[in-house]
Amino acid sequence: MRSRAFLIFVLAGISVAQAADWPNWRGPYFNGSTDERNLPSDWSRTENIAWSVELPGCSAATPIVWKEKVFLSGVDSAKDTLLAMCFDRSDGKLLWRHEIAKGTYRDRRSTFAEASATTDGKSVVFFYGSGDLVCFDLDGNRRWARNIQSDYGPFAFLWTFASSPLLFDGRLYIQVLQRDVPVGGRGLAGQKNESYILAMEPETGKTLWHHTRPSEAQQESREAFSTPLPFTLNGREQLVVVGGDCLTGHDLKTGEELWRWGTWNPRRITHWRHVPSPIEGDGIVLACAPKGDPIYAIRPGSGVLGDDAVAWTSKGSEREVSSDVPTPAFYDGDFFVLNDLRKHLSRVEPRSGKIKWAIETPGRAKYEASPTVADGKIYIISHAGEVAIVDAADGKVLKTIDMDDPSGGEVVRASISASQGQLFIRTTRRLYCVGKPS
Repeated sequence: MRSRAFLIFVLAGISVAQAADWPNWRGPYFNGSTDERNLPSDWSRTENIAWSVELPGCSAATPIVWKEKVFLSGVDSAKDTLLAMCFDRSDGKLLWRHEIAKGTYRDRRSTFAEASATTDGKSVVFFYGSGDLVCFDLDGNRRWARNIQSDYGPFAFLWTFASSPLLFDGRLYIQVLQRDVPVGGRGLAGQKNESYILAMEPETGKTLWHHTRPSEAQQESREAFSTPLPFTLNGREQLVVVGGDCLTGHDLKTGEELWRWGTWNPRRITHWRHVPSPIEGDGIVLACAPKGDPIYAIRPGSGVLGDDAVAWTSKGSEREVSSDVPTPAFYDGDFFVLNDLRKHLSRVEPRSGKIKWAIETPGRAKYEASPTVADGKIYIISHAGEVAIVDAADGKVLKTIDMDDPSGGEVVRASISASQGQLFIRTTRRLYCVGKPS
């Protein structure tokens, strides 16, 4: 009993320490939330700003924060290079910057630097749509580098591939859910392209396991831009993956598939690429069907799951509970679903699907960045760089703040990070640290 109590105490201490950081795209709990308090609720581009720095290019990668360092993936548009950057969180000073590769984009909608970095406090890993996977120590010394396309074949995606890496429990995870045949000259010719999940050793980049993930999806519906995330389901930690018309859970140590549910696409529509990552709350995992279709709330089990695994779906008048691009958040016992196509934000009970409140998002611009929830507030940011602060309790819009003037077709798509009483906001060409100086 004493040993068990000590273990609980140690784990609680780890959780508190991590909650002050934002170590990966979806934060310390992998669900878009944090226990942070006293976060800013009123600022402008010049007021209540600890610092801001100009960025050499536009990217959707979220700022990653660990202690006194802020890590950012990006591009130098003038030099046409991919970047890995680190800033001092106290004053915004650039501590180190590395040029990773030449060539920043394949299509005009996005760059190769859309994925967010990840850190465990010892290493920081950057992953790019070019296939470049690079690991540094926190002081910027390169530990190792690989190119996943060189190792496993060119990516078979119609659009630019983007999926963030994940450092968790001593392993580095990435996923590549792609077409089984080439598209536009991309992908392996004359043989089947496999979708797969990789686990690597963070210190060396060595592959620990490679799991092929089969799918019955067709053409573009096989493509996923989601990120694999770890959740504890039915008392077992596992990696949850969504895309290719299905949702799966995997053993963290081996990659073995533990369970599978599908599908939101029984007619096998061919153009339903998948973007939102999985999200868990109260034992329920959400799969957001694309193109304005419903959300499916799944009770994970083992093996191939049937219709009885579906706790609820959003239908009819509840179709505002849907998401084509943003990943929902989980906070204070509920899901927060941002609907980019129907311009709605909703608070939803995990087990019943009951909508506690739903509001129309403010302004005219689209919201594709995933919501961040903390300190009783929801922070969302639109393509135009307008931040909306919403009361999590009742959905009241507390404040809207204009943070950007996008030009040249660029838009804001990076989610907001929260750490140590501050917010980190990436617009098209600036990085802001909002709040009192640290």
